[in-house]
Amino acid sequence: MGDAKSSWPEVVGAPSEVAKRKILSDRPDVRVLVAPVGSMVTTDFDDKRVRVFVNTRGDVAQVPSIG
Repeated sequence: MGDAKSSWPEVVGAPSEVAKRKILSDRPDVRVLVAPVGSMVTTDFDDKRVRVFVNTRGDVAQVPSIG
């Protein structure tokens, strides 16, 4: 992957669909999963997964990153 983007701080505060489009624009090779903050998630590392955690309004609440 080398210089491939691995986190998206610029989407914090954006609606989840906007964030998802941006992430997939930068990295079409990953799966983007949207979940509420505090959701139970697996602890395994997956270099083809980006989790986007959203608040109750559906806006990105923390920096999405590969994993």
